[in-house]
Amino acid sequence: MSGNMTDRHDIGRRSLLAGAGLAALAATGAMRAGEGRAQENQAVPNSAGTELPKLKAPAGACDCHHHIYDTARFPVKAGLQVVPNARVEEYRLLQRRLGISRDIVVTPTPYPATLADNQVTLDAIARFGANARGVAIVSADMSDADLKTLDAGGIRGIRYSLTSGRPGAASTASYDAIEAMAKRVAPLGWHVQFNVTAEQVVAAEAMLNRLATPIVFDHMGHLTPPEGIAHPAFGIIHRLIDKGRTWVKLSVTYDSSKDGPPGYADVNRVGEAHVKAAPERLVWGSNWPHPSEPDKPDDAMLFDLLAQWAPNEATRRRILVENPETLYGLPKVS
Repeated sequence: MSGNMTDRHDIGRRSLLAGAGLAALAATGAMRAGEGRAQENQAVPNSAGTELPKLKAPAGACDCHHHIYDTARFPVKAGLQVVPNARVEEYRLLQRRLGISRDIVVTPTPYPATLADNQVTLDAIARFGANARGVAIVSADMSDADLKTLDAGGIRGIRYSLTSGRPGAASTASYDAIEAMAKRVAPLGWHVQFNVTAEQVVAAEAMLNRLATPIVFDHMGHLTPPEGIAHPAFGIIHRLIDKGRTWVKLSVTYDSSKDGPPGYADVNRVGEAHVKAAPERLVWGSNWPHPSEPDKPDDAMLFDLLAQWAPNEATRRRILVENPETLYGLPKVS
């Protein structure tokens, strides 16, 4: 297992870019809404339950995957599915419930891949302040100036959601188009993030090995039952990790588990295997507001699963605090 994190050479550049692009955000005194832990039970939109998690988040813990939908201020095209009550204001309630103080905003797929449509994410980053970064959806016709604008606003990666099947968007991009865009964003120190099925990981193996950027896999690589870690995709992902440029997001989605709550036994086996193999290349994400799930899960229960995947407190701190600092160029927590 590579312990050298060979993509660290990007971090100095990211820190410089973050200083230039986010200094203005910090100066605004934007609220760091996740500071501190809620003292009483509170319902959160798009999240079941009201109990606090049993697991106490360490200082500087980061939710590395959530979305913001704010259609009153940033409308989407008619007919595209959106999630109500998923604005910055509602997400701050989840931050307080979980004790999270930093976050990565991921542009959701209903927002098309233009600079204008990533404004919902840029606005959220600005409102959350210097402890936030983002992942954008882009298209081949974006200019280099557009990419630099995204970078200055805190974007640190691009996402291809190949599972969504939404026509005419990044979800249908060819491998050649993905590689071409990866070459364009590599000088910015960005990564390419994939929301793909395990079967798609296998089909894309050659392309993934050619990419010029770090790679991030959403939702544990969608290693769904019954195969789970026995699926060939698990080996492909971890061989990419061994090359020193790949990360996995530990997050649970509607298709991740047949066992379901409260135990999520099949998900736990996947999470435990990822942690055992490569704790230095994992980050955690809530996936709030759970856009594909009509029955919203209990986010406190999902957060508590991390204690089963990573029983060691130092390992959990690495996943929640240190790894996000490395991947996204967040300020170091002393």
